[in-house]
Amino acid sequence: MHRPLEDYALIGDQQTAALVSRAGSVDWLCLPRFDSAACFASLVGGHDNGHWRLAPKGAGDCTRRSYRPGTLILDTEWDTDEGSVRVTDLMPQRDRAPDLVRVVEGLRGRVTMRGTLRLRFDYGSIVPWMRRADGHRVAVAGPDSMWLRSEPPVRTWGKDFATHSEFTVEEGETVAFVLTWHPSHEPRPDLIDPLESLRSSEQAWQEWSARCRYQGPHRDAVLRSLLTLKALTFEPTGGIVAAPTTSLPEELGGVRNWDYRYCWLRDSTLTLGALVSAGYLDEAEAWRRWLLRAVAGDPADLQIMYGLSGERRLPETELPWLAGYARSTPVRAGNDAVHQLQLDVYGEVIDSLALARRAGMPSEPHAWRLQLALIEFLRTAWREPDQGLWEVRGPRRHFVHSKVMAWVAADRIVTALEEDAGLAGDLDAIRQLRDDIHRDVLARGFDPERNTFTQFYGSTELDASLLLIPRVGFLPPDDPRVVGTVEAICDELCENGLVRRYSAEATGVDGLPGREGTFLVCSFWLADALHLTGRTKEARELFEQLVATGNDVGLLAEEYEPVSRRMLGNFPQAFSHIGLVGTAYTLFGTG
Repeated sequence: MHRPLEDYALIGDQQTAALVSRAGSVDWLCLPRFDSAACFASLVGGHDNGHWRLAPKGAGDCTRRSYRPGTLILDTEWDTDEGSVRVTDLMPQRDRAPDLVRVVEGLRGRVTMRGTLRLRFDYGSIVPWMRRADGHRVAVAGPDSMWLRSEPPVRTWGKDFATHSEFTVEEGETVAFVLTWHPSHEPRPDLIDPLESLRSSEQAWQEWSARCRYQGPHRDAVLRSLLTLKALTFEPTGGIVAAPTTSLPEELGGVRNWDYRYCWLRDSTLTLGALVSAGYLDEAEAWRRWLLRAVAGDPADLQIMYGLSGERRLPETELPWLAGYARSTPVRAGNDAVHQLQLDVYGEVIDSLALARRAGMPSEPHAWRLQLALIEFLRTAWREPDQGLWEVRGPRRHFVHSKVMAWVAADRIVTALEEDAGLAGDLDAIRQLRDDIHRDVLARGFDPERNTFTQFYGSTELDASLLLIPRVGFLPPDDPRVVGTVEAICDELCENGLVRRYSAEATGVDGLPGREGTFLVCSFWLADALHLTGRTKEARELFEQLVATGNDVGLLAEEYEPVSRRMLGNFPQAFSHIGLVGTAYTLFGTG
């Protein structure tokens, strides 16, 4: 049986991340990067696919847990008949090698601890060779090597292809474990001081958090969302992964299981907006630089997602030895959606760069030439069908959101040319393009009988992405067509107050069987749209409901099943946390 996703907390070093359960088990970790093969994969398999549990002997779930304020350092505590103990988990900012640090501290009495380290490389498929060296347990298999040590030394033994330990801690005593990865052909990296790493990491995270400008309601939730976005940032390049996991299902037992350990252009404008609003301009500039590097090249080859450093090839494969989370198969590595045509990403890129200009970021000399190349491609390509924002694996269609974002691309270029006469560009032609797209969407993407925009041309179905129409400025919020669309989505796509992306089982538009849960970022978009259309009280009530879908440490998944109250989809999800930050600013506007 797999634990509910809400049982997990996130730790990381801004190059990769681990998920730690309430039972003190690290059940997911990819090394050395977010997109590397996992060495702990029990989250999408079973215990034999790798995990590391450290907890009181015979204990179950913890008594309490929390992040240290303003940090990504996790404290997990157990109260037992013997006494109380705390395990502190973190991944310090790396110098060269990634380290996972687990510090056990006696709080009361004398507690016996048990540890089980079951390393499995290549997503749980490879059992490494274990040996002892220089006071370490060393695991080696092919290109991977892991070194485990403790301070003070703790006796370990091997059994059932795992490394076990048992020791006691009394009040005031501390035992620290360090697990370090490095390429097996290289010498062991320098040892870190685990307690000094804890102190310096806590200080660094708290200094970063102190820069947050948001001072409105639910500040803790906003800050936790920003910390999560920081944790999902690949620090060497500035790219932000959609989630640190793969194949956590959108439907329990279903096939909607995708790899989200990559960087999506669809998130770009909202990501940039969240970072700029909260005062994190360095991170916003790093994201913009990543964006410009990733999308450079032939505009016809623009992809919807890229790797952490802008890689373009993300081949999708299945991992058949993994049973899947809650028997949801297949488990996938890579994502074939990289090959899809999604016209909305052109609008996202140009809108992001327009936002960067408005925020006063230093100009990049080649950025404007890139935007002109993108808009030139759109002059004819906008009339083509595509796979749309949600990466449907059914046939291409004329999705309304894609056309709206093509309009956004033209609109932002027109605005820039009108504001800066020194910029090159054919203003009249691009203004005409903007007007042509606008007329086409109003004529073919709107259902006058139901007074709502539709998912795609000729469709009667709805799509939550239509909620962005007033936000991007395609129509003003008080336009009756916008008001009607918001009302229709409330009536047809809402479930227990939260929003589904679209009615997948009714139309088969995405080419997949089954259904999915409500989509959290879409629910934040609804809160934004309710506020913009004058329904602020309802918007704030929805925001309260959405914040409450987070788990006990403030993390949000991609989706939420409101009846069973289960998180679904990859976790934690950057898009959901971006939505929380953006809606907080929309509703309360404090910084």
